[in-house]
Amino acid sequence: MAEAAKVTNMPAAQSKALPFKRVLLKMSGEVLMGNKEFGIDPSVVARVASDVKEAIGMGIEVCIVVGAGNIFRGVSGASQGMDRTTADYMGMLGICINALALQNALENLGVATRVQSAIRMDAICEPYIRRKAMRHMEKGRVVIFAAGTGNPYFTTDTTGALRASEMDCDAIFKGTKVDGVYTADPFKDPSATHFDKISYMDVLTKDLKVMDATAISLARENKVPIVIFNIRETGNFAKVLKGEGKCTVVSN
Repeated sequence: MAEAAKVTNMPAAQSKALPFKRVLLKMSGEVLMGNKEFGIDPSVVARVASDVKEAIGMGIEVCIVVGAGNIFRGVSGASQGMDRTTADYMGMLGICINALALQNALENLGVATRVQSAIRMDAICEPYIRRKAMRHMEKGRVVIFAAGTGNPYFTTDTTGALRASEMDCDAIFKGTKVDGVYTADPFKDPSATHFDKISYMDVLTKDLKVMDATAISLARENKVPIVIFNIRETGNFAKVLKGEGKCTVVSN
């Protein structure tokens, strides 16, 4: 931890052309495993960290919520007979593993980073404290929110919508394997149509699986737009932040 304390970020001046000052990046745990069937691919984590560093260099404040599907998924454990609450807590621990991996990759690039956990783990990270998290971001540090909401039965999508609302983020950027929302799965249906923009209500009524219904409703209530983009394309996070990359914006 002493080494990490020496790391400082030097963000560029905020461009007036950029519509975002503070954003939350939401990604699934599966992103971090790359082509592996399980676990973490260090090269993929390093690439994602590089993309985040590019955003920080643009003067944008970034916080992150990552899932744990590459390690353990609570819903899957419950479907196989495991107690749902126990399975969800196991998933929260998986999130912490991914958060620490991202923190390490970011600090290797000279990006000051803090992990804040909804479940206290004082030996490895800070507890989640809203004001402290906001202060970190104001200083140019990346904050990674670990352990979900700290409660079972809530997804990391909902965590993302909750933390984005608490942090007064301008938008949620959900990094996926596709470049936005389509009328159908573009990998299965070549005729699927891409949406440039779509409303929260249309996502819910059409059951488009952008995020779970609780997350969509929370984002809608707090007027936080959701930007869906392809995080597997190197440098795409910065492109979309600048309005140059292909994506779908979910808003009113």
